[in-house]
Amino acid sequence: MKLTIERAALLKALAHVQSVVERRNTIPILSNVLITAQKGRLSLAATDMDLAITEQVDATASKTGSTTAPAHTLYEIVRKLPDGAQVELETASDGNSLTIRAGRSRFTLQCLPPADFPAMAEGDLPHRFQLPATDLKGIIDRTRFAISNEETRYYLNGIYFHAATAGGTAVLRGVATDGHRLARVEVPLPKGAADIPGVIVPRKTVGEVRKLLDESDGSVDVELSDTRIRFASGGVTLVSKLIDGTFPDYERVIPTGNDKVLNVPCKEFAHAVDRVSTISTEKSRAIKLAVAKGVVTLSATSPDAGSATEEIEVEYKAAALEIGFNSRYLLDITEQIAGSEARFLMADAGSPTLVRDGADESALYVLMPMRV
Repeated sequence: MKLTIERAALLKALAHVQSVVERRNTIPILSNVLITAQKGRLSLAATDMDLAITEQVDATASKTGSTTAPAHTLYEIVRKLPDGAQVELETASDGNSLTIRAGRSRFTLQCLPPADFPAMAEGDLPHRFQLPATDLKGIIDRTRFAISNEETRYYLNGIYFHAATAGGTAVLRGVATDGHRLARVEVPLPKGAADIPGVIVPRKTVGEVRKLLDESDGSVDVELSDTRIRFASGGVTLVSKLIDGTFPDYERVIPTGNDKVLNVPCKEFAHAVDRVSTISTEKSRAIKLAVAKGVVTLSATSPDAGSATEEIEVEYKAAALEIGFNSRYLLDITEQIAGSEARFLMADAGSPTLVRDGADESALYVLMPMRV
């Protein structure tokens, strides 16, 4: 195998595939990227056995063939080469090493046989649809903060995608929850997605797909079954196993009778939460909201640090209420609000609070209060 490729194109592709490779691997071949030179293009592939990524880029191949090389090392070499460099990749005649040349730089890496590289079986993916990249990006950005990190509740370790109906309109819904907060975002249902099964896309896959969307302005091709999902955009294809579990009936925790409506200027409120929470204890991060007509007083106390209070003017006409929240969770939600105003719908100090974006009804957030 022998090929030449521009450094920027190689670096961009390597950045995508090497991030799938786990830093610690007990199986040596999983630390490597599969490099295949074909006429006019280079293909790079990596997998951790749950997630596989393949990217194709233009290259000039004088000799076709394939090899595997350590993914992170190869990425670091290419990253440190000068901008604009032409990079030459060539395997030795015995296939045991890969030489990287650029200008006066030369590196030799040990290779493993490409025949040892595992192929991830996709199986039959009967459901196919196209989703605008901006829609998929919006679902991920506004829900993934609520994905659970608790491994024992593995079915919460991802975003639940499913078809639903909202106000008589068919929508594609993304939902994430960790039991303390919930995020639900809707986009118009793409053609072909009406019969998809509800699937839970793992956290790592969500992160890798999101990286690819930064460079995609068009649409993403999505194919899925009950056990696998495939995303394709540009020259990149990502195949992942789905979480084998049942997502809880999240509709049950979305309150419907919360009648105390608090409208806050979102940025001002977020800054106040951030300032006051400086005093809250590291463990609880608790702050109290004392809500009265036209004003909310935020406060936090800590036996070690002291106390803090701040008032902001708000729109509120219901009975006075005191309620406590985890400040980090409050900030995570207010960061997702696109409009200038956030709307809190509350019942009492012990019931879930509903948070809506004043400018966007497609997103909904639920936050559990805490005792302060």
